[in-house]
Amino acid sequence: MLQTDLPQRQQRDGKISITIWQIGFMMMLMNVSFVMMYSLSGVYLKNIVGASMIGIGFLDGFCEFLSNAMKLFSGMLSDYFKKRKGIMIVGYLFSVISKPLLAIADSFYMVFTARMLERFGNGIQGTPRDAIVADLAPRKKIGASYGLKRTLAYIGSMLGGVLGIVIMQYTDNDFQSVFALASIPAFIALLILIFFVKEPKRYDHPAVVSSAPMPAPKVATKFTLKNFKYLGKSFWLLICVNFVFMTARMNETFLTLCASDEFAVPAKYIPFVMIIFNIGTASASYPVGLLGDRFDRVKVLFFGVMSLILSDVIMYSATTLGSFAIGIVLWGLQYSATQNIFVSLIAERIPEDLRGTGFGVYWLCNAIAAFIADSFAGYVAHTFSIMHVFASSGMIAIASMLLLWMLIHGISLRRK
Repeated sequence: MLQTDLPQRQQRDGKISITIWQIGFMMMLMNVSFVMMYSLSGVYLKNIVGASMIGIGFLDGFCEFLSNAMKLFSGMLSDYFKKRKGIMIVGYLFSVISKPLLAIADSFYMVFTARMLERFGNGIQGTPRDAIVADLAPRKKIGASYGLKRTLAYIGSMLGGVLGIVIMQYTDNDFQSVFALASIPAFIALLILIFFVKEPKRYDHPAVVSSAPMPAPKVATKFTLKNFKYLGKSFWLLICVNFVFMTARMNETFLTLCASDEFAVPAKYIPFVMIIFNIGTASASYPVGLLGDRFDRVKVLFFGVMSLILSDVIMYSATTLGSFAIGIVLWGLQYSATQNIFVSLIAERIPEDLRGTGFGVYWLCNAIAAFIADSFAGYVAHTFSIMHVFASSGMIAIASMLLLWMLIHGISLRRK
């Protein structure tokens, strides 16, 4: 069985722990499974099941809300029990079960149930997974550690898109076959988690930013909302910026629906949208993490927000599939850059004993924002057109950039 590097050794030699690599490979396999299912679910709902844009927007928004809301609960539990792996196993089990259920779904409600179980499982395992990375990441390579994990995950997403196309081609557009086969890589990821990933030892090393007050060391973390006061002012300001920004980021389902409706992309080639999207995410994730470690993360965050605005402008004005694809690449780039930087900034600002809680608050913020963003996008697409979704996204992204600018000139979010 592979051994986990000790945090003391990490701080001395700066190497990224083998456990972080293992988690990255697990995420790669889970993303292969997820994208095989997810890249086709929007078109399946609209063209096969007959769901409306409003219904699809509500489904995506609710499922993302459920996923991110569960991340707060699981994060607080992992802080309370001082264990993260067991909670992750429970989450992975739900995600594995959802795939064969989707394969037999023939109505909106069955698809809704399968997607809900998948997102429920994702939410349970997400925060303990991010907290383990924060526990083990060398202090000077926090961004690089999260970037490595995300890069492996995005490579899995690209592979999932390729497999989706191949299986659709081979089975003559049999959606159910794709959904059933998606359970295989998810099950392999679960086995890696159970038999290879070791629970890291916990150490009382402080947060990087001095504005985050520390509870007394070596005292059990209580399962209480009162812990929120220990997260620090800069953490909560960052959460405010993140909330506004995330309301601009509707689900990638709308990218696939736009390719299908506006550019007449056949169903069997729809996974190409997720492949292009993940080219942007995979190419930017690790380099952005390194830039954040070496320079001011807030400035890198500005770059990510500007990428979203540019992506929205390009996709809103796109008249050819090629120009729309450029917008998708930029959409992937901003997703990678902003999520990496937000998570790295949070990892720097929260006490070690409350990392699960802090990440959980972050994901709960994303949950509420995702529900608003997807529901509003569905309404805009139904009332006007799907292209107007990108216009509304761009305007909200501009508002988040202005808020970020005002905050860093008022109360600094930078590292101390």
